[in-house]
Amino acid sequence: MATGACVFPGAVAGAGSELRIHSVLHVNSVLPPGTVLPIGWIAAGAPRARLFAPGEHDELWQIQEALDFPGTVYGIPRGTSMREVMARQTRFYGAHQDDVTLDGPA
Repeated sequence: MATGACVFPGAVAGAGSELRIHSVLHVNSVLPPGTVLPIGWIAAGAPRARLFAPGEHDELWQIQEALDFPGTVYGIPRGTSMREVMARQTRFYGAHQDDVTLDGPA
């Protein structure tokens, strides 16, 4: 997994897969073993992700919509206002404001 690559919740990268610089493995998507996800490309879909080059937004949306990003990442239905999404995020991070960093083994 290279610098800047993203693997979203619910995604699975098969054994031996390569996620190159700034590639994205979308929520609830399955990248088959040994697949190379090129620089800046997006993999989306299940049971087998399809690879999308930068700029293939319309084609990507055809698959991406059904993957339920808002439900998977935020636990909300699509169409929920951004005000509600951000309120949830604020509560989530606020719950950790008093967390303490533990030193690891010396």
